[in-house]
Amino acid sequence: MTSVRMDKWLWASRFFKTRSLAARACDLGRVQSNGQPAKPAREVKVGDMLRVTNDGGDFQVEVLSLSELRGPASVAQTLYRETEASRELRQKVAAERKAMKQFEELPAGRPSKRDRRRIISFRGRD
Repeated sequence: MTSVRMDKWLWASRFFKTRSLAARACDLGRVQSNGQPAKPAREVKVGDMLRVTNDGGDFQVEVLSLSELRGPASVAQTLYRETEASRELRQKVAAERKAMKQFEELPAGRPSKRDRRRIISFRGRD
């Protein structure tokens, strides 16, 4: 096997829970291959540099091996190698997010009827 579809590889390497989510991320431009926006059907080859943005953060990875099958997480981690800069940036962002929670002021209790109406109108569910 010399190449695999982008959405299959992203699913097999556990960046996304389903293949359709991987394809959707490609369509939205959240996946780049060698600096180019990647479509779901684009072929991934060993040595490609990918930039993947998902809920877990922004990953910059080098493809080490190919797989079309989703296996255990320990096997999935052997399919790629994350760059040091990417790992440090993700840890820095996570630490900042954790520090901001300390300064976040939580409401005293349940929203009042007036507050609830404002929340509903803000969300646009009138």
